[in-house]
Amino acid sequence: MKCNRVLWSMLFSAGIVAFATQAQAARVDFDVTVAPPPDRVEVVPAPRPGYTWERGYWNWDNGHYAWHEGEWVRDREGHHYVEHRWEHDGDHYRFHGGHWDDD
Repeated sequence: MKCNRVLWSMLFSAGIVAFATQAQAARVDFDVTVAPPPDRVEVVPAPRPGYTWERGYWNWDNGHYAWHEGEWVRDREGHHYVEHRWEHDGDHYRFHGGHWDDD
């Protein structure tokens, strides 16, 4: 009986971890009708083993653009990083969140 409880507890914990990992990898895409400002000039630091530099970008936050500073993101084996980007599409601008793609 105790073994079954331990097994169910382990399976539940593994499910929570798998869900959190999926949520972390989720992409965020949305549209707005106001053009983003030009990107800011950033000084890119020297390479750091095991990490990829994610350059800064304009994010839409509560009805206006807010600059998100560049930062290091931990590499994912077998994947390459796709940067955040804004795409002009007709009368609106579409944000494509940064994410890891399979190689």
